[in-house]
Amino acid sequence: MNMMRRLIFCLIFAPVLVTPARRACGEPAAFQMKAEAKVDSAGIFLSQLIIPYPHATLPELRLAQAPVLGQTLSLSRQQIIELATNAFPAVNTTNWSGPVAVHISRRVRQLCEADVMDMLRAVLQRDYAGARGELEIHPTRPWQPVAAPDETLTLQVTVMPPAGILPNVMPTFEILCGKERVGSWQMPLQARIWREVPVAHSPLLRGELLRDADIALERRDVLSGHEAYIPYPVSDAMLETAASIQAGSPIWSRLARERTVLKRGQMVEALFQQGLLTISLKVETLEDGALGQTVRVRNPSTRRELYGKIQTENLVLITL
Repeated sequence: MNMMRRLIFCLIFAPVLVTPARRACGEPAAFQMKAEAKVDSAGIFLSQLIIPYPHATLPELRLAQAPVLGQTLSLSRQQIIELATNAFPAVNTTNWSGPVAVHISRRVRQLCEADVMDMLRAVLQRDYAGARGELEIHPTRPWQPVAAPDETLTLQVTVMPPAGILPNVMPTFEILCGKERVGSWQMPLQARIWREVPVAHSPLLRGELLRDADIALERRDVLSGHEAYIPYPVSDAMLETAASIQAGSPIWSRLARERTVLKRGQMVEALFQQGLLTISLKVETLEDGALGQTVRVRNPSTRRELYGKIQTENLVLITL
């Protein structure tokens, strides 16, 4: 396979790299080495170290691994020649000029606060906020810009409080360039999670049906509250307020209940069913209840307490 690669290289690039000592116009046909070169994590390539004469091209020949971020590697002309000729012996190295060595470092950029916040917010939204709403974060202390590879970077959260995202939270995270670790940091944050929630637009009285109430969706920060909200729009015709609600207040699930259709002490009809046998009699309710709920009732004749499921406003079903 290596012999085939060398043959292909010789057929394609030998006319470029194996050149006469002088061009037709009388100028030297040389490849000039650079004094400095910037590379990325993919490695050091011959074309990054050499300036070819006009209209000439160089192959994408990888000579060595890229230096570690923050370090500089120096390759002498002889080292570059040896690396090139080891892979492709047809390379003509007699007409190279320029410095005797090339100083090679990584191509970097300043990683600013906006870049870090964008990456951190995206990870926290995906892994912690999820469907709760839209996450908003702000650092509580300035971020000091750092040098990072001018390449695609990824962020991983390594330490997070067990409770997840809180209004004040300090995650630990690291930034990676491929498998190369750029660094690890802690970032104190103020966080909010925004979501549209049902809010009372006018005062609601206790016992008011929510389906007909003055309610609208508003964008609120739901991170400070851990309670569930009522489903909106309200489709349950029997859902009512369990307490008075002020205008502008969110409507949590604990503030709603199924409307009571039976009151304690009320006499209602009860149906006893056992197989094909059905018995009807009057019973006394011992507690309030809504449609579908099971409540305690009492046979006034025997004083025996039973449990019945509310079917209508004056009917309970008792299964023996």
